[in-house]
Amino acid sequence: MDRLFGTDGVRGVANSQLTPSLAFRLGQAGAYVLSKEHPHPRIIIGKDTRISGDMLEAALIAGICSVGADVLRVGVLPTPGIALLTRTLDVSAGVVISASHNPVQDNGIKFFDSTGYKLPDAIEDDIERIVVSTEKPWETPIGGEIGRVIEVPDAEARYKDFLKNTVGRLDGIKVVLDCANGAASFVGPKVLQEVGVEVISICNTPDGVNINAGCGSTHPEKLQKAVLEHNADLGLAMDGDADRLIVVDEHGTVLDGDFIMLICALAQKGKGKLAQNAVVVTVMSNLGLHLALKEAGIAIYETKVGDRYVMEELIRTGAQLGGEQSGHIIFLDNNTTGDGLLTALQLLAVIKERQLPLSKLASQMQRLPQVLLNAKVQHKERLMKDDRVLTKVQEAEDLLNGTGRVLVRPSGTESLIRVMVEGSDQQKLKELAQEVIDTILLCDE
Repeated sequence: MDRLFGTDGVRGVANSQLTPSLAFRLGQAGAYVLSKEHPHPRIIIGKDTRISGDMLEAALIAGICSVGADVLRVGVLPTPGIALLTRTLDVSAGVVISASHNPVQDNGIKFFDSTGYKLPDAIEDDIERIVVSTEKPWETPIGGEIGRVIEVPDAEARYKDFLKNTVGRLDGIKVVLDCANGAASFVGPKVLQEVGVEVISICNTPDGVNINAGCGSTHPEKLQKAVLEHNADLGLAMDGDADRLIVVDEHGTVLDGDFIMLICALAQKGKGKLAQNAVVVTVMSNLGLHLALKEAGIAIYETKVGDRYVMEELIRTGAQLGGEQSGHIIFLDNNTTGDGLLTALQLLAVIKERQLPLSKLASQMQRLPQVLLNAKVQHKERLMKDDRVLTKVQEAEDLLNGTGRVLVRPSGTESLIRVMVEGSDQQKLKELAQEVIDTILLCDE
């Protein structure tokens, strides 16, 4: 069977693949494995705004309490807020119920250890072994040994105060904030306003089913239009659980995580605060980012796709800044996971300090053309080893003749294979990417 845990926890269609019974079992197994050293463990649970969150939360809580662990329930809060509370309160672990940027029918369950970091593969494997077996290694508690649920009424305030303490006043900046009808809808506008930013909020009225629907970091079109309509200095786009950020400059141009990392890295280097004089990126980052960082004398460490792998490399190298083109940016000296609101504040602080428009700051990097296409498949792991696919990828690489690259990878959270082709000729890139996609789809039949 495929591994239950992907690169970002357990994901699937809610009530079909990710069922209440699976959530219950994950709660039991997770509480047991993560709390072996705690006689009466406490586990924080938070969620985004999708409709299935209540159902899965109830099942998770039942599972956790059934093995004698207490639950600290915080309700709707960004994923990085849960990570923060997990490492700053006296708890054994944290759980986030979210499928991030995925559509409303999907949901996910992600665990943090007591220090706020995502679980290593070995611990996830321990949890998975219990979930998929009939094993029940714990004694069933009864009476007063059953776990209880404790509300955390100041969870949002704690996260908001943490964010505000990472920057000074940011008066004089006007932004449009797209909350993706997700977890940033409530705390996002508040924290920006309280540091002096003029905020026009859009897509901040979640109804359970409109999360990520034509909005947020994966659909910035509304944000582009709103920035121009309101004559804003820039636009900020969150995803469903607010752990990533995509921005729009004052001209309506979309800028991805590569631009954000470059702007922040150069600002930190200029103040002598860029740890190890290095940035950690993934294989998806644009060659233009590599060239700009090298020109500035900044070292680059590259990992496979996934913010957990960025985190591992940050820890290994001692660097503090890293992230993904998709907008997961990690400021490890502040938080233990990607944080869209934290990233927004750090970017706004650079704009305030430099007194330059975002477009000018972004011009420090020249982005090479990239084409990214997705193939929805049934057998993504098998296809990654298929000789016909491998041959087609090599043919595309040969046609680029050293002037670009082809990257093919399975999604860690969806039934997709992603094809990225980078080079100088946009039309040629589109043709090559489509040829690889066509081959993948043919081999999937």
